[in-house]
Amino acid sequence: MTTQQPLTYDSFVELAAADPAVVGLVLKGSRAHEGMPTEYSDHDLYVVVADGAATDLLRFHGHRSAELDLIVLPLAAFREAGMPGFERYALARARIVLDRLDGELARILAAKARLGADEAFRDAGEWLDAYANSLYRSLKNARDGHPLAACLDAADSARFLLELLFALDRRPRPYNKYLEWELARYPLPGWDSGLLLEAVDRISCTGDPALQRRLFARVEAVTRGAGQGAVLDAWGEDLKLMRPQ
Repeated sequence: MTTQQPLTYDSFVELAAADPAVVGLVLKGSRAHEGMPTEYSDHDLYVVVADGAATDLLRFHGHRSAELDLIVLPLAAFREAGMPGFERYALARARIVLDRLDGELARILAAKARLGADEAFRDAGEWLDAYANSLYRSLKNARDGHPLAACLDAADSARFLLELLFALDRRPRPYNKYLEWELARYPLPGWDSGLLLEAVDRISCTGDPALQRRLFARVEAVTRGAGQGAVLDAWGEDLKLMRPQ
């Protein structure tokens, strides 16, 4: 590659595939989500090299351009990427471009896409408490004549609710950009994707107290059924404000 020849996705894939130190290439982001790329979408590529291997490709780590972003890392670090962390969803829905490990990269990505039972239960409890906290604050602010605060808290509650629902299904929550994409292809069990998105949209934009309470009634039933009753019971008498009047 010379400075006169910009580094393109196709040229880099060809270069990486010719390097025996490379054990895999993994594409994430819009290019890995069918129907999502636009004319502005770049290629976000993980370059996975064998542990302890020497490769000249390390010089490309951190490369960023309008077409190509690169992360070059050893296999051991790739196993840990996003576990936990913001990157987990991106890798859960990533697409394998090259796998020289007889399916090992696919198994690594599958593990990132599925929360462990204990991890999911712990996370769900934390997100449920955060959801209840923002919901309560929103409804209290609406009652006390603070509409802006009520709306802002409602928007926070919607974010925490989505984290909660995906944790209950043992999945990392998608980024906002991919929420509709995810639910259209992988609905949350027991939830109508269209109705859920409509409720989240309305709550985030208006803070509608009645809708928030109706949604909470459903969430309370679901989370108690999932063994999270103690989190809700800790709210004591404050639950009365959250429930349908």
